[in-house]
Amino acid sequence: MTSTTSTTSPDPRRTVTVAVVQAAAPLFDTPGAVGRAEEFLREAAGRGAEVVVLPEAFIGGYPKGLDFGITVGSRTPAGRDLFRRYHASAVEVPGPETETLAAVTRELGVHAVVGAVERRGGTLYCVALFFGPDGYHGLHRKLMPTAAERYLWGQGDGSTLPVVDTGTARLGSAICWENYMPLLRTAMYAKGVDLWCAPTVDDRDAWQATMRHIALEGRCFVLSACQFLRRDGLPADLHPVQGDEPDTVLIGGGSVIVSPLGDVLAGPLRDGEGILTADLDLDDLARARFDLDTTGHYARPDVFTLHVDETPRATVTGT
Repeated sequence: MTSTTSTTSPDPRRTVTVAVVQAAAPLFDTPGAVGRAEEFLREAAGRGAEVVVLPEAFIGGYPKGLDFGITVGSRTPAGRDLFRRYHASAVEVPGPETETLAAVTRELGVHAVVGAVERRGGTLYCVALFFGPDGYHGLHRKLMPTAAERYLWGQGDGSTLPVVDTGTARLGSAICWENYMPLLRTAMYAKGVDLWCAPTVDDRDAWQATMRHIALEGRCFVLSACQFLRRDGLPADLHPVQGDEPDTVLIGGGSVIVSPLGDVLAGPLRDGEGILTADLDLDDLARARFDLDTTGHYARPDVFTLHVDETPRATVTGT
């Protein structure tokens, strides 16, 4: 009698190659910003990236060191005109700029999260734009602008908290200091985020601890893309508080990619522009969630619950 032994081959490894871009675009030059975004998307795709993250306010600009002529209880004519320039450089969504970037991601077959400044009427919003192989997917508006950002940007509402399923992983985004909002993080964890995209301009060393904490807490990969901006990246007629020497660094980078167990896979990148890439083993998500799933088996809904209002909020409604 002959016996046979059957063997089961292991499941094929599920991987995705990701990239985070560290750079800034020219302020008050929207076509130039879109052009730079396209260049970086193409370069990242050329390195094999299937998901690409660009920094906060990459399109529209982050005016680091400018005060827009504001003191408590007072604005200046020069500050108002500076805001006019900033307002003009923001983008409407959807609009020509999103159509251009959607065409690029369709051509390249990649997913992208792109930081931008959205213009909607008289108000600007800091946003993360989502694109994929089938074009534009939607946006996330920053819920709480930080400190002096409130001079410039309005607040998003709960209706723009998307999670995009790429077919292999789920993308979500929190912008800069939104990453410090515990309830926002909890809401996004409950949506099953696998790739946590964090466009930012926070270049402090302490930011690295936050990115590693979120990866470990959420058991997700974290992709943080920070700007790198020098004084010579601003128009000559502006005078940031950091000084006017052309090589003065205004935003120092620190882009990083982190695993679901908090291990740094790439970066942090310092002292210049660049692109970080990493090949992610998506099975690490299940390995990490084995002992911690903060909105699953590690939750205590009998003790704690969170209500999330995702209703769009409009000032005026009617027919």
